[in-house]
Amino acid sequence: MRERLDARRLLCPLPVIRTQDRVRTLTAGDVLEVICTDPGAASDIPAWCRINGHKVLQIRDEGGELTIVIEVGEPA
Repeated sequence: MRERLDARRLLCPLPVIRTQDRVRTLTAGDVLEVICTDPGAASDIPAWCRINGHKVLQIRDEGGELTIVIEVGEPA
């Protein structure tokens, strides 16, 4: 399953918190696209993924709008 999370106009730590909340509703192998405008999310979300066993598939910056594509890992 592929889902999209709109975290635009949210500032740290909200993009990570919203990502964490959405990932809890998904299963391993699902893909989540997080769209955000907080530049810190480009490092915060991948760091959160490493700690929690998820995989960052892609990070795109399109004119200040970041799209971070995550593959959900196995639950810890």
